[in-house]
Amino acid sequence: MTVVRRFNNQFPDITNIFDDFFGGDFFNTPVFPWRRASTPAVNVREDENEYVIEVAAPGMKKDDFKVEINNGVLSISAEVEDKSEEKDEEKGYTRREFCYSSFNRSFSIPKNEVDESKINAKYKDGLLIITLQKREEVKPKPSRIIEIK
Repeated sequence: MTVVRRFNNQFPDITNIFDDFFGGDFFNTPVFPWRRASTPAVNVREDENEYVIEVAAPGMKKDDFKVEINNGVLSISAEVEDKSEEKDEEKGYTRREFCYSSFNRSFSIPKNEVDESKINAKYKDGLLIITLQKREEVKPKPSRIIEIK
């Protein structure tokens, strides 16, 4: 077991930044609190009536997303730009920070199974849910009894 001495100052000193960088924790330090994962987690599920794609994207707004279907490929993309500016004319400084993040995910959609006119998307509580209705002809049919004559 190794004992490492750290100072828990509000602003990390340069040796701690390099230690954290080479130790793999650099982007989790308070220096970069705005960093987001580049690709959100996605769940895909299927039942007898539909496919459902769930994209976990907390902190985004529904206007950040673009969902489109083209030649049997469903594309989900988003772009977010965070900007902040702090000015203090009395002390003579301006601080500007910005963060830009984007992602793009694509899924091949079985053309013969999905009714492209019945694809719906909604975003609520950090979760984008895309529902792809199956065509009636591919949905499982209930069994029927055949009368023997």
